[in-house]
This record gives sequence, C-alpha cells and structure tokens, in this order.
Amino acid sequence: MTRVGITGQPGFVGTHLFNLLSLDPEHFTLVPFRDEIFGEPEELRSWVSQCDAIVHLAAMNRHNEPEQIYRTNIRLVKELIAAMVDTRSTPHVLFSSSTQEQYDNPYGRSKKEGRAMLVEWAEKAGAAFTGLVIPNVFGPFGHPYYNSVVATFSHQLTHGERPRIEVDKEMQLIYVGELTEVIRDCISRKVSSPEYRVPHTSESKVSEILALLESYQSGYAEKGIIPALHSVFERNLFNTFRCYMDIPNHFPVMLEEKTDARGSFVETMKLGVGGQVSFSTTKPGITRGNHYHTRKIERFAVIRGEAVIRLRRIGTGEVHAFHLDGKHPSYVDMPIWYTHNITNTGKEELYTLFWINEFFDPADPDTYYEEVK
Repeated sequence: MTRVGITGQPGFVGTHLFNLLSLDPEHFTLVPFRDEIFGEPEELRSWVSQCDAIVHLAAMNRHNEPEQIYRTNIRLVKELIAAMVDTRSTPHVLFSSSTQEQYDNPYGRSKKEGRAMLVEWAEKAGAAFTGLVIPNVFGPFGHPYYNSVVATFSHQLTHGERPRIEVDKEMQLIYVGELTEVIRDCISRKVSSPEYRVPHTSESKVSEILALLESYQSGYAEKGIIPALHSVFERNLFNTFRCYMDIPNHFPVMLEEKTDARGSFVETMKLGVGGQVSFSTTKPGITRGNHYHTRKIERFAVIRGEAVIRLRRIGTGEVHAFHLDGKHPSYVDMPIWYTHNITNTGKEELYTLFWINEFFDPADPDTYYEEVK
C-alpha cells in the first residue's frame, strides 16, 4: 500500500489523478491535500511525513504579472523541500514539469529550476525522484483560457463565442487520462529519473483541432448526432468537448415525433459511430444505474412512461435531475466522470432505449459503481 499525496489536488490534472488512484484502494491510500497547506509550515510538515509518494502538481500557469509565475512556482518547491528536510522525510517525489522548459519564459524557467532543485534534494536525501517533462495536456474539466487551447475552444464554441487561432502550430498532445496512467505507473514502479520525458500520444495542428471541435458543435450539440470517431484521440477530444456544454440546460433533448393513423415514430439516435443499442423495461419505483464511465459515450432515450435521470460529477455534490416523459420522447447523454441513474417515477412500465459506443467487455467494463444520491 502506497500513501500518495498530490499537491494541487483540486486542479485539472490533480482531480483526474486523485480519481484514478481512488479506483485502486488495494494499492493506493490518498493523503488529502488543501491548497492552504502551502504557507502553513506545521501543516505542510505533518502532511509530507504521512506520504510515501508526493506528486507535486501545484503551480501557477497564468498571471498578469509574468514574474509572479516564476516566484510562486519556485516558492512552492522551496517550501516542499524545507518540509521534507525538517521532518527527514524521503518520499518518492514526482514533479510535474513541462516541455516549456526549453523556452526562456517565467513558467518554463520556474519548471526547469524547480526540477533541478528537487534533483539536488533527492541526491542529498537518498530519495527517489521523477522529473516528469510533460507535453500539452487536454481533457475534461480543464479551465478555459488557462489549461489548454482545447479547453478554450470547447468553452467558446459551447457558449456562443468565436474561437480565434493565434498561431497555427503543430501541437504534441497527451490526454489527461493517459497522463495520469503514466504517473500511476511511475509511482507503482518507483521510477527514479531526473528527466522523465512523457511521450505525447497524438499530434495535430491547432486548425485541425478546431475543425473537429466545430464539427462536434454543429453535428452533436446542435443536431444530436454522435460523430464518427476515427481514433482514440478523437474519442478523447469528443468526450472533452461534451464536458463544456451547459448540461443542465441542454438536456433533455426532445425528439421529433411523427404520428399518423398507424401510431407514432421517432428517430432516437443518429450515429456516425458503432456501438451497442439495448432496450429495457423498468417497473414503477425501480432505479437503474448508479455508475459512471471514464471513456464510454452513452445515451438514454425514454420512449414510454415517466422517468427522472440524475447526474452527479464525481467528487462534487451537485445533482442534476432531468424529467422525461414518453408522451414526448426525449434523451439525455451521459458525460464521462458523471455517475448517473434512471428511476421510473410513473405508474406504468418505463420503456428506455440505451446506446453506448462500444460493446460490453467483462474484462474491461469501464463501469464503476457510485450512487448518485
């Protein structure tokens, strides 16, 4: 069992790493971190002494005063080292640096010098150290205008703004889920390397990324069409885009019903991608679900009966509730990292169509139980 502490735990990468390690309680125990611990020497000393491994993610990326970025990031490294020296702690430290080390800007300099300081500490203390040099990271829940151009473009497109390309350069990218798996494996194997270059998993021009995101806006957000996803990168990009939509106000999406003397007809799903369609009946008062996915794309379409679909993002307490009635067929799509369920709230059987973008694989189900509540 490895006790892991994550500085910057509430941040973009920190949240995803925390969630990933939480899925494996047999091997990892998480030592909770608060941003306020920096600046409180006694609490910081207590925290580092509890950790077998520390992933140092806390850093400033943007500021109106560029030199403040440098000063802040160096200060955080110095405080972390001081706490470990004072308590004679020798955890395995993994430091999040960036390919921006090669540039002479405050952020790049702070990362390069911070990594060098931790290398020196590890050599003196006889501790394991992993200096992670990371390419551009994208994924769900990143902050627009801060974490990545993908976050910025996705936010702009889903909020009626017009994205603009400053420099149409080739970008080397890694999805946040892929990055956190690399970090987890480095902890497990206790990788010790002063300069561990994390390989990028995809490469695209900024204009190519924007074109895909624009197609998701026009095809999916506006028309409900699940796009063709030709690679793992495109699946990850689409799942990232979906998390920037105004979920509480977008769903449920009403389906167009055509009625004549024979009965009624609705088109529930338009797909540019494969997967699996299922049909279920649910008795009154019964709830299905209470689980979440980290990569799967899923749609619930109610075609008969009354139901409430509830969603809650993992790690938060806010629950979104959507009321659907088969008299006016409609659907809700499940974002990744949102636990979800569906309850029959009517007096008759509930008829629901379920679509998911991949066949169920018992060896790799990507389905994790957690009650919505």
